[in-house]
Amino acid sequence: KKVQIGVRAPWKGIFGKAAILKVLIVYPWTQRHFGTFGEFPNDDTIIGNAKVIAHGKVVLRSLDKAVKNMDNIMGVYTSLSRYHCEVLRVDPENFRLLADCIIVSIGSKNSSDLTPHVQATWHKFLSAVVEAMGSQYSNRA
Repeated sequence: KKVQIGVRAPWKGIFGKAAILKVLIVYPWTQRHFGTFGEFPNDDTIIGNAKVIAHGKVVLRSLDKAVKNMDNIMGVYTSLSRYHCEVLRVDPENFRLLADCIIVSIGSKNSSDLTPHVQATWHKFLSAVVEAMGSQYSNRA
């Protein structure tokens, strides 16, 4: 119950756009999974890319489902994990990178609200999300 409260508290201040932009800029090798979004010769083309911004919103909606279903995070992400594994072939390490960027985005937006306890709560929640997103990868072996 404490995790749910800690995660829901700063949730409205999170922007998926900021997190996805951070992933693509800070970890440029992740851009290879977004080839259909256009070319990214520099950071400005990433920041101004409507498809990247739209994907940030998709990520946020997906996280919102997890926040609302914390007792079944694995179930929430089963089909999405399978899609990223089998169709998109996304390196599952990218989910951890995105989780890290989400926490950084929370701190950037609400630095006074990101207490050590809140950060630990978000880390715990996002670790569960990362595990769920990687679940179908381990089932392939």
